[in-house]
Amino acid sequence: MIYTCPVCGFPNLNELPRSESGGGSYEICPSCDFEFGYTDDAQGYSYEQWRKVWIKKGMKWRNEETGISHPPPEWDPVKQLEGIGVYLKKPPNS
Repeated sequence: MIYTCPVCGFPNLNELPRSESGGGSYEICPSCDFEFGYTDDAQGYSYEQWRKVWIKKGMKWRNEETGISHPPPEWDPVKQLEGIGVYLKKPPNS
């Protein structure tokens, strides 16, 4: 089963970001670099706070030091965000 990152909308996480009991999976999203259970629990970032930082920094894919160095060819961070209801511009039909 695959899961969607609640921070950036990346549609291919291997684990549920948070278990039903609330614990983080410790999986790191290869798109926005959010580590569930660490970035939120240990560092205190909410999904919205981390998303704003990621957007402000240019929505860059994780770098070589932290993991997967190149995004998939079809990667589109704007469309990912729209998939979770986050629009960088005015949403369509509003």
